[in-house]
Amino acid sequence: MPGPEIQVHLYDSEEEMLRALRHGDPDACTCLVKRFASLVYAQAMRLLTDPDEAESVLQLTFFKACDKIRAFDGRSGLGTWLYRIATNEALMELRRQRVVTTSLDAVEETLQASELPQNRGSWMVDPSQAALNSELRDYLHMALVALPESLRVVFVLREVQGLSTAETARRLGLKENAVKVRLHRARLRLRELLTGYLWPVTSDE
Repeated sequence: MPGPEIQVHLYDSEEEMLRALRHGDPDACTCLVKRFASLVYAQAMRLLTDPDEAESVLQLTFFKACDKIRAFDGRSGLGTWLYRIATNEALMELRRQRVVTTSLDAVEETLQASELPQNRGSWMVDPSQAALNSELRDYLHMALVALPESLRVVFVLREVQGLSTAETARRLGLKENAVKVRLHRARLRLRELLTGYLWPVTSDE
C-alpha cells in the first residue's frame, strides 16, 4: 500500500519562497530544488559530463544554498545564484580530479588574444613530450581555479562553454559590458599566472 502523500507548500513568487527559506522552512528548500534542479544539473553536466558527478554537484549545490541562504543578497535571481554555486562546485570537482576541461589549443588562442609577449617564442610544449604536457595541463587548471570567482565563472562560460557575451550576461544577471570587462581581466590574470611557469625568470650570472 502506498504511503501517505506528502504535501509541499507552493509559493506564489520567488520573493515569498526566499522569505520562507530565510526562516528555515523545509518546504521552501524542497520547492527550491523542484524549481531549479534541472538548471543546476544541466550546468554540472556541461562541465563534468558524468551523470554521477553531476548528481553529486546537484546535491552539494542545494545543500549549500539552503545552508547559506542568509548570505544571498538578492541582487540577482535565485536561479542565477544557484548557477554560480553549481559552476564553482563543478570546477572544484575538476580540481580534485586534476582534470582540465579547457584544451591547450583553446587556452593558447585565448591568451594570444590578450597580446602575449611575442619575443618569447611559442609557449606550447612539443606534443611528443607527454610528461611536460601533463604538467602543463595541471598548471593551467590550477591557474584557472586560482582566478577570483567573478572572473572564473565568466571565463568558463565564454571560453570553455563558448557562450556569447549576451548569453553569459543573461545567465549571470550582468550587463554585457561587465562581462567583457571581467573576461578581459580574467585573460590578463591568467597570463600573469602562467608567465612564471611558461617563461621562467632567470638571473644573469
